[in-house]
Amino acid sequence: MIITDDDPEYIAFVKARLRDQFLMTDLGPLCYFLGIEVSSTSDGFSISQEKYIQDLLARAALGDERTIETPMELNVKLRPTDGDPLPDPTRYRHLVGSLVYLAVTRPDISYPVHILSQFVSAPTTVHYSHLLRVLRYLRGTLTLRLFFPRSSSLQLQCYSDATLASDSTDRRSLSAYCVFLGGSLIAWKTKKQTAVSRSSV
Repeated sequence: MIITDDDPEYIAFVKARLRDQFLMTDLGPLCYFLGIEVSSTSDGFSISQEKYIQDLLARAALGDERTIETPMELNVKLRPTDGDPLPDPTRYRHLVGSLVYLAVTRPDISYPVHILSQFVSAPTTVHYSHLLRVLRYLRGTLTLRLFFPRSSSLQLQCYSDATLASDSTDRRSLSAYCVFLGGSLIAWKTKKQTAVSRSSV
């Protein structure tokens, strides 16, 4: 359980009341929770999954130490029929599932993970090569993190965009958005639209 507030005395009060009713252990200030690392300074706090990425790369057992500057090639169009089917898709599914959780703190991989997750039922060698590209990108950007400054304003800003019929298989579009609270990114998503759009308006 995470207890948060800007009043330390109230946090202590809540902990005391919980201790009266339940057997609990106070682990102190939040540092690590479900694979997410939290660090706090006088300027603000940041969250990352650096150790999670290191463990993921170790499980992936990449055969080289190469890094790549982008998680996916520009304007790449992946189709279900690209390449040869993988003899055992279990590894692909496991790695993509891990990337889905990693996208909690890494909005920069949200789009490629969305694309790769569409092929988990029948992945091919081409899909797997694009998956390895994302992993090599993560190796080179291991220390990236989300920072939430204490001085940030409370003004909400939202940005959205959509493609037009970008999926060559079903002609459906992709929508994406991100939401900022002041200078802090607090929400983001990439999703395929449920219907075929006739325009980008």
